[in-house]
Amino acid sequence: MLPHEKALVKRLQNKPFALIGINNDGPATDVLPRFQKEGITWRNAIEPEKDSLASQWNVSGYPNLYLIDALGVIRYHWLGSPGDDVLDQRIDELVAEAQEK
Repeated sequence: MLPHEKALVKRLQNKPFALIGINNDGPATDVLPRFQKEGITWRNAIEPEKDSLASQWNVSGYPNLYLIDALGVIRYHWLGSPGDDVLDQRIDELVAEAQEK
């Protein structure tokens, strides 16, 4: 999903949109150099303990995607990718709603 995430961040850079990742691939000292190498520029939470946030959110698999609107309401949730086209369509709908407010 990384190429698509990069494209989303670029395409929506001046829109009411934020991509936030939750990473549990190890400590920040291991993860941050990889973020820089791979061009990951968006916000990421790096879990201090393996799966602590995932446990709180009852994550049962990866990727686990939540699409949250401008009011903070979870509007869509997918376990596994819904596909780039579906994801883009849903994001564009919520961005348009946010721009109307």
